[in-house]
Order: sequence, then structure tokens, then C-alpha cells
Amino acid sequence: MADEKEIQPLLPGDLAQLIGLNANRAAAQARFHDYRSRRAEETLRRQDADLALFHEFLAFANLRTGDLANDPGAWRPVTWGLVEAFVKWQLKEGYAINSINVRLSTVKTYARMAMQCGTLTPQEYALIRAVQGYSFREQVRIDQKRPVKRIGFKKEEPVRLTPEQAQALKEQPPTPQGRRDRLLMCLLLDHGLRVGEAAGLAAPDLDADEGVLRFFRPKVNKEQAHRLTRETLQAVRDCLANHELLPGELLLRRSKKNEELGAPGMSQRAITARVRLLGERLGILGLSAHDCRHYWATSAARHGTDPFVLQEAGGWSSLAMPRRYVEANDIANQGVRLEKGEDEE
Repeated sequence: MADEKEIQPLLPGDLAQLIGLNANRAAAQARFHDYRSRRAEETLRRQDADLALFHEFLAFANLRTGDLANDPGAWRPVTWGLVEAFVKWQLKEGYAINSINVRLSTVKTYARMAMQCGTLTPQEYALIRAVQGYSFREQVRIDQKRPVKRIGFKKEEPVRLTPEQAQALKEQPPTPQGRRDRLLMCLLLDHGLRVGEAAGLAAPDLDADEGVLRFFRPKVNKEQAHRLTRETLQAVRDCLANHELLPGELLLRRSKKNEELGAPGMSQRAITARVRLLGERLGILGLSAHDCRHYWATSAARHGTDPFVLQEAGGWSSLAMPRRYVEANDIANQGVRLEKGEDEE
């Protein structure tokens, strides 16, 4: 009809803008899912715990939110003042400074995605991003002044092993479980494997002929190969000679009450409990697989391993991480040479 408005065709610029807006909308809807699909399970578990505590704090402040880990809309009431208050609240409650800093980083990461989804304004996100954690120097001063310095299950300091203790942990009885335990401790102490990496090893990952271990590091999404140390290789050969490594199955087998081995596949929890038990038998209380990794990194550094080599061998994504596990030398300038041969007799 003549009096009806004619549908105006979209101009090229309008069409481009519409396509761009639709692309932004689609990207926003998938932003959280895409981010989480790229992260290791250990990272997601830690972030979920961080956000659960943030959710608990918001509820304490009479704010109801949804699923902060998956729903961008749940971030709508979040402001920089609340994030700042969350940091101060943790400090008052006695949480470790390192944990506070990590949780702040998690909140900032998800706040950035919420901003990209349009839930938070760029101005609000900029203010959230400006909220600061605590430096190492500030941590020392704060912990000296507050009555409660740390809550939670993590140890403040690792259990430090001597070379003699590390060797004793690798010297296990010649029984099926003893040979399994010896192999486990060699993997942790001689190769610095994380507990999840040890749990995921399969028998085919070990090549006794080449003396090489090939394995996957889920935390950094990386395949690696390690040359087996002499003791690790001997532990592998002893298990093979006694037909205790089942072809095609997970490497570490469960324990039975009669010192025999059960089905393949020790869980991370089982490995943690076993390491603790082996330590207690030697009078080492509270030993964990992570303490063994700390010993491996410290020993490697003190024997002159290049930091970049240590970073690669330990499966760290940056040099900042291995420095957290390496103890300072007793003599600060040990290894520093100003003139050729000045430290030689």
C-alpha cells in the first residue's frame, strides 16, 4: 500500500555495525566457557575455591549473586569497593598473604571477562584492576603485627629434607609395595614431578632401554621427556623384573594390606597419604609430594643448574615460579666470580 512505510535497506556501514554487534554478543555469551575450557583442572579447582570464598564474603555483605565462575550476570553488583573490602576482610580473618594475592588475581581475571560481556562497565573494571595486593616486604610487616597470620590447610613452610633423608626415602624394602614406593620417591625427589603428574603416568611412559620418561604436564599443557637418573632407572628395572608394571596400564598400583599391589592407578590423595606415611616412618612429619618437588628444585639450584634449565625441567611457565621453591644460598655471593680463578687455590 502506498501509505505503508517502505523497508529501508541497510547501508553498508549499518550492516557492518550490525555484524560487529552480533559478533560481540556471541563472543560475550561464550566468554566464560571458552576461558575455562582452556585451563587445567587444577587451576579451575583453585579458581572455583577462590570465587566461592568471594561469594561467601558478598553474602556476608548482604549481596546475593549467582555463579561467579560461569555466569557473567553474577558480577553485576560487584564494585571495586567490594573487591577492596574482600582483600581487607581476608587479612582480618587471618588468611595467608600469598593466598589473598592469588584470590585477588582470580577476581580480577573474572571481572575482566564480565566487563567484556558487558556486565561491568570499563570504568568499574579499571577501578577493580587498580585494587592492590601485598608485596613480600609488606607481608613481613603485616604478619608481625596481626595475631592470626594464617588459616587453612596449606603449610606456611615446606618440610625441608636433607640429602640423607631424601636418600633414605628412596631406600625401600624389596617387596612389591616397597619397589613401588621406591619408584614413586625417585620420581618425586629425582625428577620433581607434581603429584598429579605422577598419578597420571602410564607404564608405556617409561622406556627402560633408552632410560627416558615421557609424560604430560596438565598444569602447563606440555609434553616433556626426562632422562632417568641412575636410581630411578634401577627402580624401573626392578619393577619390570618382578612383572609389577602392567603393560598399557597406569604406572603406580594401589596398595593391599599384605604388602602386595592392587589394581593400577593410585589417586593423588593416595599418593599424598603414602608420601606422608613414608616420611613418618623416618620421623619426618607432614611430608608431602610438593615438599619433594621443593627438595628437587633446591638441590638442582645449589648444584649450579642454570635457572632457565631448571624452569624447563620443572615445567614452569616463568622464572618467577621456580624462585618460590628454591631456598637462598647460605652465602649470598656464592658462585659469583669477579676475576678468573679467584676462588681457586
